Formats: sequence, structure tokens, C-alpha cells
Amino acid sequence: MTNTNLPDSFAGLTPELVLDAVESSGLRSDGRMLALNSYENRVYQIGMEDDVPVVVKFYRPLRWTDTAINEEHDFVRELLQHEIPVVGAMQTADGSSLRHYQGFRFALFARQSGRAPETGDAATLEWLGRFIGRIHAVGALASYRERPAINPETFGVQPRAWLLAHDFIPPDLLPAYESVSQQALDGIQRCYERAGDVQPLRLHGDCHLGNVLWLESGAQAGPHFVDFDDSRMGPGIQDLWMLLSGDRQDMQRQLTDILAGYEDFFEFESRQLYLIEALRTLRLIHYSAWLAQRWSDPAFPAAFPWFNSQRYWQDRILELREQVALMEDAPLWPV
Repeated sequence: MTNTNLPDSFAGLTPELVLDAVESSGLRSDGRMLALNSYENRVYQIGMEDDVPVVVKFYRPLRWTDTAINEEHDFVRELLQHEIPVVGAMQTADGSSLRHYQGFRFALFARQSGRAPETGDAATLEWLGRFIGRIHAVGALASYRERPAINPETFGVQPRAWLLAHDFIPPDLLPAYESVSQQALDGIQRCYERAGDVQPLRLHGDCHLGNVLWLESGAQAGPHFVDFDDSRMGPGIQDLWMLLSGDRQDMQRQLTDILAGYEDFFEFESRQLYLIEALRTLRLIHYSAWLAQRWSDPAFPAAFPWFNSQRYWQDRILELREQVALMEDAPLWPV
């Protein structure tokens, strides 16, 4: 579905418009508005007159089609139907969840409290693994039709080509970046060849610890997964590797604990382990292009002042060289 008459930036998204959009949904705001940590979209906590606050997300203009946003909302509702602790968009009386106001598209969510999980605790990691396994079991039941996949083309070849075609990389570093990024793409391709035919499924897509909120007690104790905005098709390991940190031994232990829970609900193809460093490399290339493509948004220079400096690109070249070497090493394996 092609969207028409959409604004091309957030320039017109004033506080008054935000509150008016929320109230157009039949809610009564008390005027309190707190901007939450989000750069791709604009997200606010809005106080209610006689109820708990709600969260409103305004989608970045021209990024997703309406159909793609609705696909994400439908997937999250499907997870909720399977009693998986995720936060879904509120529905209107007619069952829709994507709303429109003066050209902007937005959705409303219940506010979810919680803290970041403790990755040093084996029981916590196993608990996380169980719920990600449940998410993937549902994600494998159908495929996205509109939302793109995470693969070497979409997260590697395309963003690299965009960077090389625009004036972000300093001229004296351009040959080095062009060379090492091509070496990285070649290494990624070899990793995918070693992994073989891994079946893609619907993923969270951006399953880092910032998108998992942990409740300590009560009937809803445990992890709650939020922000499926980057949900795509891809290999299941994409939702696991971003939970790993530390040295190789630490990551092996963490992976072992996560998979102990994951495989209670969904089979893990061990050949996916060849993709961990490949996916990490793809994320690095994609992230640089994401920052560059958003640089005209005033929020980005303010939030990422270190981007696009000589030092930034020098560090990215070194980082990619390290990844080229890591992709040739034996894959991370659970202990």
C-alpha cells in the first residue's frame, strides 16, 4: 500500500498536535507530556485526567507503509493471543490500531514499567530464552508480505552503496572504507554459505536489552518485550546475539543459558551460529547508513554529535577489519 499526503519530516509535530492527536482517539489528557528515548520515531508518555498515562508513538514519515505497520501490529496481537508478554498497540472499536491525525500516523500503547534484565544471572537468561523461543514459534507460523528481511542485501549491500554514493565518508578515508567494507561483505557471504539454508521467520528484529523490561514480582513477573518497530523476516539467531556481551567465554556461557530456555519451545538450528558475527557486521554497516540517512533530522546531530567526524570513520574502518577476522574464526558455540 502506498501512502499519500504524508509529511516528509517531524517538523510539524508540535506539542499541541501531539495532545490533539491523542484526544482525537477519545482520551482526555491532563496536558502532561514526557518525551521518551526514541530517534527513529517520536514517542511520548501522555498523562491522563482520570487514568494512568499512555504512550503514543508517531511513526517516521515515509519509512513504512500503512500495510507494513499493520503487519507488525497484527504479529504483536498474535503473540498476545498466545499469552506472550509483549506490548501491543491499543485497538479502536473497529479493531484498527494505526491512527491518523493531520497527516501523521500514530499508535497508542499502555505504559509498561520494568528494568533491564540481569544478564549475569543464568535463570534470567534461560527465562529470556523461553520467551524468545515462544515468540519465534509464533513467528514461524506465517510470513510478512510487506516488511523487508534482514539479510546481506538489505543490511549490507544496500546501505554500503548508499554511503559510498553520498558525501559522508572523508575523501582520504573513502578508499579504505570501500575496501574493508567489501571484504566484510565477502566474509558475510561466506558465513551465510557455511550456515546453509536457514529458514527465516518473523522476528522482534531489534532484541537488545533496552527493548526488554523486567518485572520483579506479581502475576506478570519476568520479561516484557517492547518496540517491535524493526520487526522483519530473518534468522532466529538475530534475536539472540544482541543479548550476548563480554569476552568469548562470557558469551558462550550466556548463549548456553539462553538456548536452554529457547529450545523448550522452538528448535534451534545450530548452523545459525555461523551467522552471529555476520549479523553483527551487517548491523555495523547498516547503523552508519541509518545515521547518515537521518542526518537532516535535527534530533540526530544533537543526539549523535560524534557521527561523521574523521575519528568516527577511522574507528568504523578498524571495527570492520576486526569483524573480517572474527568472521573467519570458529563460530561461537554453547558450552
